[in-house]
Amino acid sequence: MVGWVVLITGGLTGIGRAAAMAFASAGAIVVVAGRRREAGAELVKALRAFSPEADFISADVRKEDDLRALIDGIVARFGRLDVAVNNAGTEGASGPLTEQTPETYAATFDTNVLGVLLCMKHELRVMQSQGFGSIVNISSTMGSRGAANASLYVASKHAVEGLTKAGALEAAAFGVRVNAVAPGPVETAMLDRFTGSPDRKSGLLASIPLRRAGRPEELADAIVFLASDKASFITGHIVSVNGGRTAS
Repeated sequence: MVGWVVLITGGLTGIGRAAAMAFASAGAIVVVAGRRREAGAELVKALRAFSPEADFISADVRKEDDLRALIDGIVARFGRLDVAVNNAGTEGASGPLTEQTPETYAATFDTNVLGVLLCMKHELRVMQSQGFGSIVNISSTMGSRGAANASLYVASKHAVEGLTKAGALEAAAFGVRVNAVAPGPVETAMLDRFTGSPDRKSGLLASIPLRRAGRPEELADAIVFLASDKASFITGHIVSVNGGRTAS
């Protein structure tokens, strides 16, 4: 993986940040895309201890012009794009389905679904022409099951898994693999926001067979594996990393 060019969207915190550090420590050139320039600059300082050419580029995954410029800029600078991790996402508005609105739908789907679609569109545009590449989307345990009061998030992650499988079938013809990692509860700020209170968080973690939340670094290991040549015959697959939460 030394010298590989890796793009990670939404890589400033949590799973995305852990993945960025994991790729950088493996010798990859890591480009992180996000919307917070100051946080991006701080992350780049950490990444450059392992990856001197690491960089942050401001981009909003909801805006196609941003993504076109992001991908074209990476190729212009480095000559190729080996790996893309589409991690940018939001938990969206919680609450009963009957209280959701077109606005709450758009707020969730514009990032979680449109963002992944547009990222894949431009990543595959480049990878098709170069004849190689690997894409890893970030889904969720809720991408394959339901959850009360999380209808929009659940629906958006189901869509991510559908895009992953459809994209894999299209990309296989030109030697590109597309997979997804589906995390269970992971110790991130998003988990704290999603559960809303320590008691609710404890109740959720008690339902996990391993009786704990995952660590961002554990998810990063799965992402790096799927992106690497060690997974060269894996495509169209959703890898669940959830402490056994979906085993029953």
